[in-house]
Amino acid sequence: QVQLVESGGGSVQAGGSLRLSCAASGNTYSRYSMGWFRQAPGKEREGVATIDSGSGSTYYADSVKGRFTISQDNAGNTLYLQMNSLKPEDTAMYYCATAPGVWIIIPPTSRMRYWGKGTLVTISS
Repeated sequence: QVQLVESGGGSVQAGGSLRLSCAASGNTYSRYSMGWFRQAPGKEREGVATIDSGSGSTYYADSVKGRFTISQDNAGNTLYLQMNSLKPEDTAMYYCATAPGVWIIIPPTSRMRYWGKGTLVTISS
């Protein structure tokens, strides 16, 4: 079992920044993808950014490239998402999730094994 707890959400104006954190505990996989997904009202959950545990490679959705940065602490216990130049369309519940195995893309939502409860991000124009 893996427990994931997100924090750092809030309300900011367009153009602002937020930093999300995800604290992971429990038995992690030897190799995994971990990342951030989001779900806006009335929309499907989508992948935002993920990191591969072995290579450290990162993957981003086109909509956030150049604005968001995913990172992980050295111990692999905390995942971060630095979000800059935020837009109203970034408004969503943001979830931390992890999937076993090696992924060279953002894994499909259906393949993520463990999820946090989410943290709400609201961007006003």
